[in-house]
Amino acid sequence: MEAQPSDTQMDGGALIRAVMALSGGMDSTALLVHLLAEGYQVSCISYNYGQKHAVELDRACENIAYLKSEGYLVEHKIADLTSTMGLFHSALTTDGYDVPEGHYEEEQMKQTVVPNRNAIFASILYGYALSTSIREDSDVIVALGVHSGDHEIYPDCRPEFYEALGIAFQIGNWDSDRVSFHLPYIDGNKESILRDAEISLNELGLDFDIIFKNTNTSYNPDSEGKSSGRSGADIERILAFHAIGKKDPLEYVGGWDSVLKHALNVQLDWSDSNE
Repeated sequence: MEAQPSDTQMDGGALIRAVMALSGGMDSTALLVHLLAEGYQVSCISYNYGQKHAVELDRACENIAYLKSEGYLVEHKIADLTSTMGLFHSALTTDGYDVPEGHYEEEQMKQTVVPNRNAIFASILYGYALSTSIREDSDVIVALGVHSGDHEIYPDCRPEFYEALGIAFQIGNWDSDRVSFHLPYIDGNKESILRDAEISLNELGLDFDIIFKNTNTSYNPDSEGKSSGRSGADIERILAFHAIGKKDPLEYVGGWDSVLKHALNVQLDWSDSNE
């Protein structure tokens, strides 16, 4: 699904340009509205890499459509990487391996790592940003919604990874001085991301519940796309909504009260075991 981008400009007339990864999850969706509120003209790339939770791609398209209905035109492309990333092993992509449940920072969550995933995604984004920069004669940021809650399990979400990647991309490309990484949530967590999204959505005049209902965080949703509430990513999200005093508008198997109780118990058990 694609829409023509808006003509947001800086005072000097140059386009304020951003290229970002839109997974269809909570973090990247919050990043999208953050960039729109900051005045960026945004191009989004979503990735189909054979993930078992591919419902996230449908949710991304639903939010792009909602934004369009509200007057915000966002370019959106879906890159098909299934043949390439089907070569890699991960509980998120490999048949016969269950997605682990429990606290997000427990050891078994490393099974959800997809080898080199963010390097591949970032490389595609960077190439598209360079192409956009040349085509539009503009500076472009490559924006990603990585945050500190991911650092324990996902080494490719850590700041030093993107520092090294940025240097490599600069060395390997002409005109790379016009493209840079932008990681506004790198020191935050899901709670702070939600609070930032509240501010952005208020500025844009958009509905918080509609935006976040049109997302998927679960690594093991059911056949109807309902979130299990039991994967580590689910639990982290549920606790974040609880922390800001909101009920998650997402539809959960068993309902909100049930998954919240489960998440709080998992958090309590994990805290007790790590004292």
